[in-house]
Amino acid sequence: MTLITRYDELTWPEVAALPRDLPLVLPLGAGYDDEAIAQAVGVDHFCILPALPYGWEGSIVGVGEAMLRRVVAGIFSGPQEEHFSRLYVVHDGAENLDMPDVTHLKLQRHTPYYPKIFATPQRVILIPCGHTEQHGYHLPMNTDTVIIGTIAERVVAAIPDEAEMLPTLPYGVSMYRSSFAGTFNMGGRTFEDFLLAVLDVLVERGADRFYLMSGHGGNSSFLHNVVKYAGDRHHPIFAATAFLHTAGHLGAPALERYRKSKIGGMGHACELETAYLLHLRPELCHMDRVVDEIDFISTPNYYMDWIEGGALIISAPWEDDTLTGSYGAGSVATAENGARWLEIAVQEKVEHVREIHEQAWLRIARRMSR
Repeated sequence: MTLITRYDELTWPEVAALPRDLPLVLPLGAGYDDEAIAQAVGVDHFCILPALPYGWEGSIVGVGEAMLRRVVAGIFSGPQEEHFSRLYVVHDGAENLDMPDVTHLKLQRHTPYYPKIFATPQRVILIPCGHTEQHGYHLPMNTDTVIIGTIAERVVAAIPDEAEMLPTLPYGVSMYRSSFAGTFNMGGRTFEDFLLAVLDVLVERGADRFYLMSGHGGNSSFLHNVVKYAGDRHHPIFAATAFLHTAGHLGAPALERYRKSKIGGMGHACELETAYLLHLRPELCHMDRVVDEIDFISTPNYYMDWIEGGALIISAPWEDDTLTGSYGAGSVATAENGARWLEIAVQEKVEHVREIHEQAWLRIARRMSR
């Protein structure tokens, strides 16, 4: 019987404790047979990483071999730095992904892959971007991916004639990667170039409206760049992003109304993210391990909270402020608030989608009138 460790459901101390010769397997898409992977690797225990949901030939959006190789190399850069010695990518496509220190396994999918083609000008294509990174002692590595993926799915369910979505991307950018075990960092340039290549393909198919949704603070500035580059490259399109979720005209007042922590209690592995996970995936929350950390180095123009304040944007080592990886007060989180904030976050994103449509209609009308 094959034993499978699911990397994204671990906490960072659990990742730190993994044997460095335990095989880490990156699937490109879903549908592979676990026993076939184990047989190909030659083990009865391996660790499965979150699947890359698109990018290869035959997936929803293919980006070409050279770009795909950059993405796979970027994903594996973190485990290589942490001295994991057995790295595998599982793939059934045409691309050659052989690269130094990464073994490419060509396996047939147990479940056939039927990609849905996205290219509907009348809909905004949501591109939710999560991440796989540490979230303190008590939350799993997939916290950001679970939250933003759920928000995007519920937006599409609420307004299916106005929005559709790509699968949630579980890899992003963490510039502090080396500070805490287990965190991935695709690299800012690779992350930007990958998403630009995705947009290129979708625009070529006829899509013209995009909402790059960030579930991870480290992605936000790079998504801003993607939107700007994409607009420069494809002038007629309408691409947008926003800083995280539950942070705008509806989210911010709701946080203020219901939060139990003071300023500093919501940042990362905090009251907000813990509340979401207690509602969505309570079995992955280890509330007996929560450590609250809110003693951040704050000055008049820089302080840390979910909606960051001050005029300064600062890049500083995380370990200056946190020893556990948490920024905030996870101990006061409740599933009730998680459900409440999720409903509001979905409503806020629905309004964002409708505003993207409004911008498109108004700008198209002005162009046609000239």
